[in-house]
Amino acid sequence: MYLEIVSPEATLFANEVDSVTVPGVDGEFQLLNNHAAIVSLLKAGNIKIHGNVTLTEDVANKFITTGNTTSLAIQSGTLEMKDNKVIILAD
Repeated sequence: MYLEIVSPEATLFANEVDSVTVPGVDGEFQLLNNHAAIVSLLKAGNIKIHGNVTLTEDVANKFITTGNTTSLAIQSGTLEMKDNKVIILAD
């Protein structure tokens, strides 16, 4: 699936991933390939990107990579999953 993470300052990430785990307002949940369409609010926590992640130098300091998981801390946000593409608007 394709994941795009956008902040008010810049696009932080845009690439293919295996899965993504996000901090929803009702609890953490994971999105896999071909997940049903969904729109959700996100609360403070970590977006966890699973798969082979390549980051550009200008945003790499915002992410933490441990093994095969790359995390990004957010304060809040909105997520939309549609047609195997996830767009996260994050603060």
